[in-house]
Amino acid sequence: MPNYALILVHGPHWDHPREIRQQQQWSEHAKFMDDLVADGFLLLGGPLRDGARTLHVVEAADEGEIRRRLAEDPWAETGLLEVGSIEPWALWLDFRTLPHGS
Repeated sequence: MPNYALILVHGPHWDHPREIRQQQQWSEHAKFMDDLVADGFLLLGGPLRDGARTLHVVEAADEGEIRRRLAEDPWAETGLLEVGSIEPWALWLDFRTLPHGS
């Protein structure tokens, strides 16, 4: 299945004076993201620099699947977070393909 580099950015309702874990619906958003990891959809991810953007590596059939799944995020629904960009990414170097425990 193809991989993508996904950048998420703060949406129009982001409360800038608050830290990320103090934003409304933090617990619901965190559970949503954890579930994406458990599903094997979200492979890696986290904030860049000051946290205004996050970089994620996702595995999905296409860009439409990514947008559909992210639209279910409580933060997307309330305008706290939105897609900044989605780029196909050929992961030629991937530790997951190496034999482990040898």
